[in-house]
Amino acid sequence: MLFTKKPAAAAVALALSSLWQTAIAQSKPATETPPAQLMTEVVINASKVKDVEPNNANLDAASLAPIRASTSDTAALLKDVPGISLYGAGGVSSLPAIHGLADDRLRIKVDGMDLISACANHMNSPLSYIDPTNVGSIKVFAGITPVSVGGDSIGGTIQVNSAEPEFANPGQGTVLKGQAGTFYRSNGNATGINLAATVASENLSVNYTGSTTEAGNYTAAKNFKPAAQSTGTRSFLAGDAVGSSSYKSENQAIAVALRGANNLLELKLGLQHIPYQGFPNQRMDMTGNESEQINLRYAGQYQWGTLEARVYNENTRHKMNFLEDKLTIGSKGMPMDTKGKTTGALLKADIALSARDTLKVGSEYQRQRLDDWWDPVSATPGMMAPNRFWNINDGRRDRFDVFGEWEARWNTQWQSQLGVRSSSMTMNTGNVQGYNNMGGMMGYGDPSNPASIPGAFNAADRKKTGNNIDVTALARYTPDAGSTFEAGFARKTRSPNLYERFAWSTNNAMVMNMVNWFGDGNGYVGNLDLKPEVANTISATANWHDAAQESWGLSITPYYTHVDNYIDAARCPVAAGTPCSAANRDAKTGFVYLQFVNQSARLYGVDVSGYMPLARSSDFGAFTATGMLNYVNGKNNTTGDNLYNIMPLNAKLAVVQRIGNWTNTIEGQFVDAKTSVSQVRNELKTGGYSLLNLRSSYEWKQVRLDIGVENALNKLYASPLGGAYVGQRPMTYGTSVPGMGRSIYTALNVKF
Repeated sequence: MLFTKKPAAAAVALALSSLWQTAIAQSKPATETPPAQLMTEVVINASKVKDVEPNNANLDAASLAPIRASTSDTAALLKDVPGISLYGAGGVSSLPAIHGLADDRLRIKVDGMDLISACANHMNSPLSYIDPTNVGSIKVFAGITPVSVGGDSIGGTIQVNSAEPEFANPGQGTVLKGQAGTFYRSNGNATGINLAATVASENLSVNYTGSTTEAGNYTAAKNFKPAAQSTGTRSFLAGDAVGSSSYKSENQAIAVALRGANNLLELKLGLQHIPYQGFPNQRMDMTGNESEQINLRYAGQYQWGTLEARVYNENTRHKMNFLEDKLTIGSKGMPMDTKGKTTGALLKADIALSARDTLKVGSEYQRQRLDDWWDPVSATPGMMAPNRFWNINDGRRDRFDVFGEWEARWNTQWQSQLGVRSSSMTMNTGNVQGYNNMGGMMGYGDPSNPASIPGAFNAADRKKTGNNIDVTALARYTPDAGSTFEAGFARKTRSPNLYERFAWSTNNAMVMNMVNWFGDGNGYVGNLDLKPEVANTISATANWHDAAQESWGLSITPYYTHVDNYIDAARCPVAAGTPCSAANRDAKTGFVYLQFVNQSARLYGVDVSGYMPLARSSDFGAFTATGMLNYVNGKNNTTGDNLYNIMPLNAKLAVVQRIGNWTNTIEGQFVDAKTSVSQVRNELKTGGYSLLNLRSSYEWKQVRLDIGVENALNKLYASPLGGAYVGQRPMTYGTSVPGMGRSIYTALNVKF
């Protein structure tokens, strides 16, 4: 059942009416804008963007359609964007990386909501809160990111939005429209359905979207066998199944929008229910994720420019334990619970100072609250009893930003952008406690005793405040209709997240293993003394194309980033009776125990992408070649080690045929071996590989059919960013998570 909690559209509209009347009364349009065009963002091919923005990628509904059919993971919609790679995770929860910087180092906004993962393993990542079938457009800012589109990040910004509200044309009356879809993927027997429906008049629009997707464990190509197979308490899975890779996800949303001559007011309510999601590179699995989202925005056009305002709130209830593949026979596992709440607000104005100059000013507020606790498994004192273990107790992270950005169009050839953002950050947390108050390796010490680990943490000054400054500068030169050149500099800052700073326990290996969003199988502990990361980036882009930007194009983007106080990992300081032993400090293999530390790092690389016509005929249609190449190199300047999870040199080449309503694609994906690995983490090397993918689609006026084959040759490979395989017991070091074997898929979408 897709729809379980439905607010009455009429009641919502009535509740908004008084606010709406005020907004209309204060709006004074400079010109009469046709209602059907009001505040509708036009998303076009990246090579055609003419704004004073850095080189970015824009994906609209048409370009996203063929990708949706093959994935239920919204992050995977970014897989063809230059500079993007994906950390492996659960089936709907991959973590995107831009130029080697991932996860919290990116600003990821879903329908304008600046969401934060509420999990020690980052299982409920921001992009997991929107199903691919509900994505209307995506904009990616890589490298030089304007201060007006995000702070508290050093790697870039990803903006994912559902479709804009639709209204009836003047005199059209009430409009009822929608679409329904379904898909099947052979690998993992993945199935799903989605539904969208809209009822609209000229000024009121009510939209519902719902989706559900489910899959079993996927299989790798033939001959996948984990390292060091042992009998253990649970035998390895039969065949080539990849343990803990099953999932089920349900998402629903209802949106009510009101429109005036030059104003738009929209309220969105969202619900997510994930009853389970396995993670083959994590020691835990998701056994429940419930999320409720409220998102209210206003957009208005005035004589002086445009105004945008937004307030939102997201509540998450998250649970972890072992799914069947990881659960020891006869065990109840290890229940872990998280409660997170993120509240935010944005006020932004674009002011037209002159025909040449535009000023963007605004402020942003974000308030995060987090509780992370683990209930005892029995009433008898022991390793996991009788107390409730508090990993994060009343974690608080509050951020208030103000920013200003000046854009100038000096003439038809030169454009520039200069921006500054100031951010005030406050972090704190409450007292913690272990499962018991006994001393020794199996205990956690008396939390009231300053000499014990929890006691020392509770006695420490945990309140941290700071002010961060971001600066960006960009210049663009367009000498003629066939080329564009731009270059820029960015100074960006990110403060530590709550786990990096406040995860406290080193008493037991099991506890440390529970804090890990990197998928490397290691254990982590936080650091109260962490400083914010400060990244200085220079980047340039050269773009050549035909005058109409339709036949051919070539884009090259080199970049260099230096990061002061980069939050990396070091072996945790040696302490008797803990996993932080001398053996752990010196280990060259196996899983290890680490502490977050500030060090220095640098990253550099290049993105290359292009397209060109190959042939055209009346009998066989038009053939176009597309290509993309990405390279990034990351180094820890303090230790000389390689940075973790850096994607090796990789490329994609494809030939696309379009004839009539048919679109057919043959694609080759090529990835070099990963040999530059993080030694402090004992990161696993992976071999190079190449994959063949086939896609085909046919579109009628109201129907779209997609069919395809991923990994058509059933190649056995390990994803370079897939992490360490701990998807089943025994959790043995030495195997990388294998990629999915051959998968045949089909999807059907019908509009009505």
